[in-house]
Amino acid sequence: MSFLFELISQGEHQQLDFKFEISDSRKIAKSLVAFANTDGGRLLIGVKDNGKIAGIRSDEEFYMIEAAASMYCDPPVPFEYKTWPVSGKDVLEIIVSPQSNRRPFRVKLASGKQEAYVRVHDQNILAPRFLIRYWLRQQSSKEVKLAYTQKEKKLFDYLNDHESIRLDQLTRLVHLPNRLAEEMLLDFLMLDIIRLRISETALDFTLNKESRAFQPKE
Repeated sequence: MSFLFELISQGEHQQLDFKFEISDSRKIAKSLVAFANTDGGRLLIGVKDNGKIAGIRSDEEFYMIEAAASMYCDPPVPFEYKTWPVSGKDVLEIIVSPQSNRRPFRVKLASGKQEAYVRVHDQNILAPRFLIRYWLRQQSSKEVKLAYTQKEKKLFDYLNDHESIRLDQLTRLVHLPNRLAEEMLLDFLMLDIIRLRISETALDFTLNKESRAFQPKE
């Protein structure tokens, strides 16, 4: 029981989300997908945003979670669960492990469209198109062959002098169309030369100074 109270005391964050109730399986599918696409996490059902325990209404909420994971997530999101009895009320804990080898997970919308989400701090945000391309590249067997031209050198030198770079900055720096600049960043990511950072409003890239995969010539 102390574990549950310890979780609640943390407040909502990147790996923890509170839900007062489940009234829409598609909405909860968004949280499941975001956790699976990011670092995994826990949903506490029957807990208000302020951490107060309200308890789940009925077993129907668990079945809505099952429906969210199996019917409205593509591919289905695996999860574990635990029920915590607290003063005559039950809190349902849903545990989603990170699924990096199966990304992207998407939510099936009523319109028939599918959208991928990621978890950033305590928010579920729409996954940027570049990030989806990166996930798909990770799942492919395409060999990475990085040519070290002046354009790659400019990127590498820039990241040695600056904390990060955005895609739009790179296109201006190396005078490449957006698509080709994306390919350059994807190659650097696949070789673990750079790292990707996601915020609520931006996607940028930092140099992995520990990487020995790429040592530019002087």
